Amino acid sequence: MSENEIKYVQEAFASNWIAPLGPYVDRFEKEIANYLGGGNCAALNSGTSAIHLALILSGVEAGDHVICPTFTFSATANPILYQKAIPVFVDSEMETWNMDPVLLRKAIEFCINKNKKPKAIIIVHLYGMPCKLKELLEIAEEYEIPVIEDAAESLGSKYNNRYTGTFSKFGVLSFNGNKIITTSGGGALFSEDKNAIEKARFLATQSRDKALHYQHSEIGYNYRLSNICAAIGCGQMEMRTRIQQRRKNFELYSELLSDTPGIEFLQELENTFSNRWLTTITVDPAFTGTNNLTIISALENENIECRPLWKPLHLQPVFSSFPSFNNGNSEALFNSGLCLPSGSSLHPDDLSEICETIKECIKA
Repeated sequence: MSENEIKYVQEAFASNWIAPLGPYVDRFEKEIANYLGGGNCAALNSGTSAIHLALILSGVEAGDHVICPTFTFSATANPILYQKAIPVFVDSEMETWNMDPVLLRKAIEFCINKNKKPKAIIIVHLYGMPCKLKELLEIAEEYEIPVIEDAAESLGSKYNNRYTGTFSKFGVLSFNGNKIITTSGGGALFSEDKNAIEKARFLATQSRDKALHYQHSEIGYNYRLSNICAAIGCGQMEMRTRIQQRRKNFELYSELLSDTPGIEFLQELENTFSNRWLTTITVDPAFTGTNNLTIISALENENIECRPLWKPLHLQPVFSSFPSFNNGNSEALFNSGLCLPSGSSLHPDDLSEICETIKECIKA
């Protein structure tokens, strides 16, 4: 938190704008859109809401197939089920840990052979690392399937010097408490299409028609961001500093663990820039003599929180019955990977303590 968050929240209270509309909502939307290079933005109460609205605006209905990475947080896939559609999961390639273009093509052909051409493809920039956008978008364009870009973890990341979240008709952002910037809870839908964003705002405010009384011609949702939360977001907009801190975390971790056999870091490809939202590693027991879960336990004993990588969705009980195209990569990453503490306020001494605990665990 900086000083501006409290200042703006107090101004919002003083003006009595505490509803899910108001000056700070408008300002936050403009600031996010301007940061991304221009376009249109609807401020919402979560990134999950943004994915849901993007699916609706892409025409996804009950029984439709939607392709989704398996190696991601469940919020990427949950809105597919909100629409009573069918998720088709696709495994990862190992260079970025994101959706494998080869398996994407196989998944599309599978759906087409069932006379169920996918209505949408959701791609994700996992842990802030841009996916292989060129390959994935070319395949989507070849089959004329709209793409929804889940950039919830990658605000500020770039592909070919252009921000993630801006390569498709719909980009999804998250401002949850652990993201690069936060509104405590919140998200946004981004698009170059002004009419689509206006429709998103309409749906997000219970689809209230323009009438003196409350009239509704279609189903809507209570998805708008409050003016108070937007005020926090406006105070958080010093993005460059926050991304620099996350990248410093990665650089220091890499330096401190550079002489530790069996510890590998996810590296940027030549044409990408990662916000390094989380610093992630994989642990090879053949070299370390231990595994990721043992390291988590050792860190917990020192009151240091550390987590495994995402458990693939095709292995989750709630999604296990849906089609999936797997190569074993996401499962291997889940079984070997760790998310290290990566907060923007961490001090170098904190990172040194974390790395020393990891090294001691490996020595043991």
